[in-house]
Amino acid sequence: MAELFNAELLARIQFAFTISFHIVFPAFSIGLASYLAVLEGLWLWTGRAIYLGIFQYWLKIFAVVFGMGVVSGIVMSYQFGTNWSVFSDKTGPILGPLMGYEVLSAFFLEAGFLGVMLFGKNKVGKKLHFFATMMVAIGTLFSAFWILSVNSWMQTPAGYGINEAGQFIPLDWFAAVFNPSFPYRLVHMVLAAYLTTAFVVGGVSAWHLLKDRHNEAGRIMFSMAMWMAVLVAPIQIVAGDFHGLNTLEHQPAKIAAMEGHFETRKGAPLILFGVPNMQDETVDYALEIPKLGSLILTHDLDGEIRGLKEWSREDRPNALIVFWSFRLMVGLGFLMAGLGIWSLYQRCRGKLFDTSLMFRFSVLMAPSGFIAILAGWITTEVGRQPYTVYGLLRTADSLSPIDAPAVAASLLAFIVVYFTVFGVGIVYILRLMGRTPDFETGEEVPDAPLRTASITPLKGLRVKDASVPKQEG
Repeated sequence: MAELFNAELLARIQFAFTISFHIVFPAFSIGLASYLAVLEGLWLWTGRAIYLGIFQYWLKIFAVVFGMGVVSGIVMSYQFGTNWSVFSDKTGPILGPLMGYEVLSAFFLEAGFLGVMLFGKNKVGKKLHFFATMMVAIGTLFSAFWILSVNSWMQTPAGYGINEAGQFIPLDWFAAVFNPSFPYRLVHMVLAAYLTTAFVVGGVSAWHLLKDRHNEAGRIMFSMAMWMAVLVAPIQIVAGDFHGLNTLEHQPAKIAAMEGHFETRKGAPLILFGVPNMQDETVDYALEIPKLGSLILTHDLDGEIRGLKEWSREDRPNALIVFWSFRLMVGLGFLMAGLGIWSLYQRCRGKLFDTSLMFRFSVLMAPSGFIAILAGWITTEVGRQPYTVYGLLRTADSLSPIDAPAVAASLLAFIVVYFTVFGVGIVYILRLMGRTPDFETGEEVPDAPLRTASITPLKGLRVKDASVPKQEG
């Protein structure tokens, strides 16, 4: 057991644990900041108090999410010095400035206008307040730009040289920032953030519409969320296809693991389900569709797909993890598109707000964006192994000279603190989501807290049983 859980594995688990907590908050805040900007713009354009009420409803949630994202990000960054000091030393000349640019151009922009956005509505003019909201939204996108550039450089390094000390040094900053995989990853991540927010908004509004489907605020939120789903989910599927083609070109071993291919084949099948066996180099219980794998990846029925046997065992990613995380992400993406198409069908029939089954499904799909993002990042990061800088710097050579017990102790501390602190924060966010906005005054009225542990309150619910009076608007 001690040999299994060595310092390297424990450090990887610790980083995976902290980044899993962290990534959901920036992803949510990226989409939510843009949603708030749209809501405030609609309020200024139409003058309808309903948009201001919805804006203030989500503004409180955004403030908590943003704060939790900052805290979790600061904690995560310290691990570069404690557990991965060799990685930090070798990649610092390139990654250090890129992460510094994120602070200077994105975080300062967000922090500079966040106070005006949160507390300045009655202290500055409407247009200036809207400008502050726009700047916060743009700041979140700048943050995604630089962080995705950093991660993409680790996946597809470019514009670098190596000095006598073994450090990566910049030779062409433009090539380093806009490395081969960066545009695809940036588009894929930003779309994922927007979809994540859309399905949270859709799930929360569906929760309220199940109690009172005449709630105007709930109707507007649900309608906006479903428009986002029907428009963005198909675009995300197309963007994912382009991302996959880019990965096939630059990280073919990752694609082989994602698709479960051990043998190099022309006209490779699409393996829908199975259990990749790294020891025997096979996929047990495989369910295949002939030649579809080659068609999807090469757009040619007889295209050649390289198998994992092309690489030595020590250079292969763990196909079992990557295979299933990829399928979880893709499966949720198609469910999102399916819900969007369903809502469009109901909208065209004039029955968007008349289907309780769709509301229940929307509540269940509320966390789907977070799950899909985590599955996508597992696919990306585990698929890059055994490297931290793909093909150049191995994970085993990036570790600090530390002992396994020290990493294990800090990992246990992280688990206890994170589940306590962030657990309380998530419960508080759910309670905020469980409150119904009063669209006339822009304030909130108490309501039952939103619970995720059970959906039994939705069982058998009828509009005539709702305890909240119907509102006209």
